[in-house]
Amino acid sequence: MVLSPAGDEGLPPVAERRPVVLELHGDRRVDDWMWLRDRDDPAVLALLEAENAHTARSLAHLDDFRERLFEEIRSRIVETDLSVPVRKDDWWYFSRTIEGRDYAVHCRLPVAGEGRDADTPPGTEGVGRGDAGGTGTPDAGADTGPPTWPDEQVLLDENELAGDGAYLGVANLSVSPGHRHLAYGVDTTGDERFTLAVRDLATGEDLPGRIEGTSYGVAWANDEETLFYTRPDAANRPFQLWRHRLDDPLSADHLVYEEPDEGYHLGVERTKDGALIAMELRSKITTEVHIVDADRPEGAWRVVEARRHGVEYQVEHHGDTLLLLTNDEAENFRLVAAPVDDPGRERWSEVIPHRADVRLEGVDVFARHLVSYERVDGAARIRVTALPGDRSPWDEALPAGLLVPVAESPSTSWGGSNPEFDGSSLRYGYSSLVTPSSVYDLDMESGRSVLRKRQTVLGGYDPADFATERLWAEAPDGTRVPVSVVRHRSTALDGTAPCLLYGYGAYEHSIDPVFSTFRLSLLERGFVFAIAHVRGGGELGRRWYEEGKLLAKKNTFTDFLACARHLVANGVAGPGRLVARGASAGGLLMGAVANLAPEAFAAIVAEVPFVDCLTTMLDATLPLTVIEWEEWGNPGADRRAYEAMRAYSPYDNVRPVPYPPLLVTGGLEDPRVGYWEPAKWTQKLRAAHPSNRVLLKTELTAGHGGPSGRYDAWRDEAFVLAFVLDVAGRAG
Repeated sequence: MVLSPAGDEGLPPVAERRPVVLELHGDRRVDDWMWLRDRDDPAVLALLEAENAHTARSLAHLDDFRERLFEEIRSRIVETDLSVPVRKDDWWYFSRTIEGRDYAVHCRLPVAGEGRDADTPPGTEGVGRGDAGGTGTPDAGADTGPPTWPDEQVLLDENELAGDGAYLGVANLSVSPGHRHLAYGVDTTGDERFTLAVRDLATGEDLPGRIEGTSYGVAWANDEETLFYTRPDAANRPFQLWRHRLDDPLSADHLVYEEPDEGYHLGVERTKDGALIAMELRSKITTEVHIVDADRPEGAWRVVEARRHGVEYQVEHHGDTLLLLTNDEAENFRLVAAPVDDPGRERWSEVIPHRADVRLEGVDVFARHLVSYERVDGAARIRVTALPGDRSPWDEALPAGLLVPVAESPSTSWGGSNPEFDGSSLRYGYSSLVTPSSVYDLDMESGRSVLRKRQTVLGGYDPADFATERLWAEAPDGTRVPVSVVRHRSTALDGTAPCLLYGYGAYEHSIDPVFSTFRLSLLERGFVFAIAHVRGGGELGRRWYEEGKLLAKKNTFTDFLACARHLVANGVAGPGRLVARGASAGGLLMGAVANLAPEAFAAIVAEVPFVDCLTTMLDATLPLTVIEWEEWGNPGADRRAYEAMRAYSPYDNVRPVPYPPLLVTGGLEDPRVGYWEPAKWTQKLRAAHPSNRVLLKTELTAGHGGPSGRYDAWRDEAFVLAFVLDVAGRAG
């Protein structure tokens, strides 16, 4: 039942209290709104609709401003655009966006086309050349639109798939080795369960038979007739690997493997050279990989290295050698080589040794080069090493190689799509808080980078008008925490500016300092934007992650507060003018800091927030719970984990004090953070103190990522920015 406050439609909806007593480990909790988990109860949907209506009424004064922000965002974006084509064999693959359409159109083009240079991606001729990380903003083609070619082939138009539906998610796009077929998965609700189809690229028609209820991950065998795919269990955990032959009925599909341990995800992929299919069984801290010859997809699978608790590894293939990126006796990971026919640990040899100050995050293997992706002192970097051609490259440790240079700090680089095993060109990306996303091709023989495309920002954006820097805050335990900051140069650092501070801090996920056109709407109105690189993320290596998880999770929250106070103490943000924002696990962060220091923030934005974490982690029937125990702890079995989570769980620690205004979002179809978590939290916050203003907006036709169409996503961002600017007095 939703109780409407009598006589005042301006007041928020009040959900009926139906107390449930929860007792464990000698502790007693009372949850008045546990019933909101029952989506079959008509009162649940009625409440969410009432909350949406209340939020719309409460922010109606921002309707015109929000529309201006949306048009402002849209005006900076080249709506009809072209990605930089990626070469694979005799084809260039790319995608288009078209003005007025929400979704991408996936295309390809023969390399052997009239007037085309096989080494230059089509559409990038003359765009720009320069040193890696240069800050110029070439906008060739911004006025005329991207080129088209008469021999261009449309592989998949996501707009046609979407039709009039409210949501579309596309995953598992994979072209077969001979370029004859395209596998793709479609999700029309946001629940991350996909219908898998295969398209004949010669006819443009889908083959008969669609496979319902698949998960992330597909891999083609070399015969182009065999396709491996995964299925999820009731908790949305991919746990089965299946083999499908295109000419066979779906009833003939073969179950290859089922992972019984609920703490493991199952994934599948081809090695880059196409020699092997790899099935990866991964928990949060342990890995086991099985391989099969891609030429013999019905053959026997072999285990690379049996799972050992706490040992992670990833596998690539080169000649007769497997390369394993592993944390075995290497906190920050190392790279080892092993014979493909006998890859057990006793046969491992060192390729890239462990380094205490360098986190080895990934490798990309080419026939004649090895690319490693590293992180040092919070910054991502790329290293390229030539492999010797006169002997086995894995006989001894490799030389240091070439570091790809960058022009700014803070900034970030990342690997792009590099499917050509025999290639000598590395596609990579670069950005900073002031430099738009840039695509480079590096000639790995000469070390020379060529700029292929830089994101065009319409409306006269000049990166020189903005300043970025890296600050360091001190946490209560003395740990230095990096903070990336950007502002317009006209915004004075005199303690008067409003500031939006963003944080995440989980899963070893680094929040890198990248450019955003959305953010300009804040910066041009005098805001400072900052990222708190708190523990629990991966910015400063594996230990940075370890010190922000399980029993040490509180460090994530106190790090964020240290960053907030540092910004105010040093005049970057004005007292009472600091707004905090985070999503998902970052939404948990928002809830925790709201409880710890509500007075520190002018407002808080918590998107799909994981705020009822203790109750969720006690329910093994919910999606992802069992897998998450290695990140958060198993409070049902471990009293220490229970007590730690009980002490910081945002929902369980709401205090009867005034909180800053909060904007909270959720998704009805969200399989990662149940919609009821933000809904319950909203009710409890309002009940805690009469002055608390909490607004809840739930997407009723979407999941964890919010709206799927790009225009709806832009409107969603304009909605959040309007709230942030309004609470700071800058809504104009």
